[in-house]
Amino acid sequence: MAGIGNFIWKISVALYLIANGVLGIIKSPASDFAIIFGRIFGNNTGVLVVIAGVISLIAGILVLLEMFNIKVSFLDTLIMIIAIIWAVYVIFGLIQWITSGFANFWPMLQRLGVHTMVLGSLLIASRK
Repeated sequence: MAGIGNFIWKISVALYLIANGVLGIIKSPASDFAIIFGRIFGNNTGVLVVIAGVISLIAGILVLLEMFNIKVSFLDTLIMIIAIIWAVYVIFGLIQWITSGFANFWPMLQRLGVHTMVLGSLLIASRK
C-alpha cells in the first residue's frame, strides 16, 4: 500500500497539470506557462503556451488514470517535458534574482521554494 501521502501527492500533481493545461489552452494570463514563457521569451508566446497546455492537460489526465492502474507508456515523457520547462524557468529566475542583488529576498525565496517543489514533484512523477 502506497499510503495516503502518495495518494494526495498524485492527486495534487494531476490537478495542477490539468488546471495549468486548461489555462494554457484558453491562453489565460493566469496560466503558469503564460508566465514562464512570457518572462523568458517576451509577449509573443501564445503557441508555446497552448502546446505546453495540451501536454500538461494530457499528462494530468494520464496521472489520474494511472491511479486506477491504467498505464500509459509515454506519460513519463510528457511529464519530463513539463519538468524541463520548469527547470529552465527556475534557472532563469535564479539568474534574474542573483543579477538583481537578491532584491525582495523573502518573497523571492518563497517563490523559489514553490517552483522547486513543483519541479521536484514533476521529476518524481516522471520517474526519471
